[in-house]
Amino acid sequence: MTFMKSLLAGSALAALAAGAASAEPALIFDLGGKFDKSFNEAAFTGAQRWVEETGGSYKELEMQSEAQREQALRRLAETGANPIVMTGFAFGDVLNKVAPDYPDTKFSIIDMVVDQPNVQSVVFTEEQGSYLAGVMAAHATQTDTVGFIGGMDIPLIHKFECGFAQGFKAVKPEGRVLINYTGTTPAAWNDPVKGGELARAQKSQGADVIYAAAGGTGIGVLQTAADEGILSIGVDSNQNHLHPGQVLTSMVKRVDNAVFDAFTAGTDLAPGVTVMDLAADGVAVAIDEHNQELVTPEMQAAIDEATAAITSGEIAVHDYMTDNTCPVQ
Repeated sequence: MTFMKSLLAGSALAALAAGAASAEPALIFDLGGKFDKSFNEAAFTGAQRWVEETGGSYKELEMQSEAQREQALRRLAETGANPIVMTGFAFGDVLNKVAPDYPDTKFSIIDMVVDQPNVQSVVFTEEQGSYLAGVMAAHATQTDTVGFIGGMDIPLIHKFECGFAQGFKAVKPEGRVLINYTGTTPAAWNDPVKGGELARAQKSQGADVIYAAAGGTGIGVLQTAADEGILSIGVDSNQNHLHPGQVLTSMVKRVDNAVFDAFTAGTDLAPGVTVMDLAADGVAVAIDEHNQELVTPEMQAAIDEATAAITSGEIAVHDYMTDNTCPVQ
């Protein structure tokens, strides 16, 4: 059975103690919850695929507050969970502190690099997938103005923003990219009302395609864009189905593959940095029955051309994490 919900409740701790002899893998979801239809849900999808293919079981917990991070990691390690996978950069400092205390436990962190001998760090080239989303937005816009709405204002999300702007400007160098962030605290990932307000504001400035890289907040962006009759771009999970015909595409991060691979490796999980880039299908733009009518032959040709050029190195997409500037805006 999958271990559900609050790790810190007394009954949950008792359940963990009872299963201490097992070496089940574990998955910790970041704030926003596993059914955020975005980043966390992609991780959940990977874990469920592992269960379906192997018949195994795993422990899971959904973060309720920042204060739970260290205790959650320690409690899971003490029960024998191995490996322990966590979603999100925010676990970085805590994991760097906790991992040395459990040298026989393997940890995998998504979206952050933690240099410890028992930690696998999985990072994605979000800028490459976002570049393709920008190319698509440039071909879809009727106003030459598009928008980007990020969640928490952090360097990781600027990777999405800058890649998107670079792809858009490669097609429409005189076009405009409007940029807003929801906030500067973790609450920024789960505020769909604020996301909707920002989407309406960007539409009023001319944006007719809006890319949301904001976790659960992005659901409000996509809903408002559909209500206002403009296009949106989803993120992390394939969100095309949420508003068929009105979501231009979704910039998919294969977080599901990262979780599936970590669970499959088990205690043999290899430490070090794993880069999931465009060439490795770590990122992509989703095209399916829900958005295929929006993808013109010209747009598809542009996607294919850009994909080949990025993969070959002909196009170098800016990585904000290595240079905290955006060369185009």
